[in-house]
Amino acid sequence: MYTIGIDIGSVTAKGALMSDGALVSSQVCFTGYNTAATARSIYEGLLEKEGLKETSIEGIVATGYGRNSVPFADRTVTEIMCHAAGAYHLNPAVRAVIDIGGQDSKAIVLSDGGRVANFVMNDKCAAGTGRFLEVMARALEVDLDQFGTLSLQADQPAKISNLCAVFAESEVVSLIAKGEKRENIIAGIHAAIGSRVMAMTGRLGMWGVTTLMMTGGVAKNTGVVKALEKVWGNPIHVSPHAQLTGAIGAARLARVAGSPE
Repeated sequence: MYTIGIDIGSVTAKGALMSDGALVSSQVCFTGYNTAATARSIYEGLLEKEGLKETSIEGIVATGYGRNSVPFADRTVTEIMCHAAGAYHLNPAVRAVIDIGGQDSKAIVLSDGGRVANFVMNDKCAAGTGRFLEVMARALEVDLDQFGTLSLQADQPAKISNLCAVFAESEVVSLIAKGEKRENIIAGIHAAIGSRVMAMTGRLGMWGVTTLMMTGGVAKNTGVVKALEKVWGNPIHVSPHAQLTGAIGAARLARVAGSPE
């Protein structure tokens, strides 16, 4: 039998179809205005891709900020629990997770078995999130997909002192006016994010953890990963399925009877 996890994020929606602990298929698309329609499209797309009928699905779990807009889900589970379960599934050695999403960032400590031992979340402002990076990319007139590569070409990262999206954009504009290289500005932005996010983890006592995984769409940005690794002092594991981690965790939890919601 199959299970499906649907993660409705603020920017992108993800779906994962799993069978016997293996990822069979996935879908990623922009969330858009109508989250219910997006969830239905992902669900039907997964079924169609694998030639499955609805009766083949053992369970469906919805997660993410739009999880309550998935009426056909059997239940909803917080993204904290789903990212923990997904990260543990992708690498059982993981004991801590940093998830940087479109509008929030989270740090999670895992216990044995992939359960949540503790977490902290920044959902009050866009600082250090995917939305913040979008604003910076627009100010620099650079495609967001190029951010990671360009930052690695920096010779001297610029100093970005403010991570408020409004004030940081003003700083970036000032640096552009001074003739600072794009690569240095981008590297400075990533360094500021790295410091901000890792400072958040300090409240969890994560520094003794040996295996840390980064999840979420921002994990595809190598510049942010490198900046976090510099502060962390150790390599950070990034799965090829980083963006799907929440959906994978949801699909895993869909077949675990009695899991807390």
